[in-house]
Amino acid sequence: MGAVFAKTPKGQDEINTKAGGLTPRVRRVLIFVDGKRTVDELRGMLQSDDLQHTLGMLEEEGYIELSSVINAVGKPVAAKAPLAAITAFGELPTDHDPVRLQKARNFMTNTLNAFCGALGNSSLLDRIEKASNHADLRAMYDEWYHAIVMSREGKREAEGLREKLLAVI
Repeated sequence: MGAVFAKTPKGQDEINTKAGGLTPRVRRVLIFVDGKRTVDELRGMLQSDDLQHTLGMLEEEGYIELSSVINAVGKPVAAKAPLAAITAFGELPTDHDPVRLQKARNFMTNTLNAFCGALGNSSLLDRIEKASNHADLRAMYDEWYHAIVMSREGKREAEGLREKLLAVI
């Protein structure tokens, strides 16, 4: 299945006026979003290591919206479906779940150590270790993702790592 995004009126306005102050790279992604291409097709055209993150940011800021989901045969299975945002966190656990919290904490710590090294991220690693709940970890998500994407190996794995973290955070 593939998600298809379309520009919102705000996105169309941004193309015409450049009033939103988007970076050239993010603007280029917005230009290619046309309501017909799937995320996989965009990935093949744009060569962007953090395409998923960029699309999520554009969606959260109201420049694009999910228009449909295409199945393996190429047919739409949902139009304007109320699906979660591409970078959306799941629901917070109603009861404190120490196991899930520790999984998220371990995942963030291990990926930072493996892809970025401890030296440049010691402050973030300390804050992750001290996080007492999922909301605290979610507040560090963008910083974690940025550190991963800025590393050579992390760029290649960022999307998969992001999906795995979102499953537990």
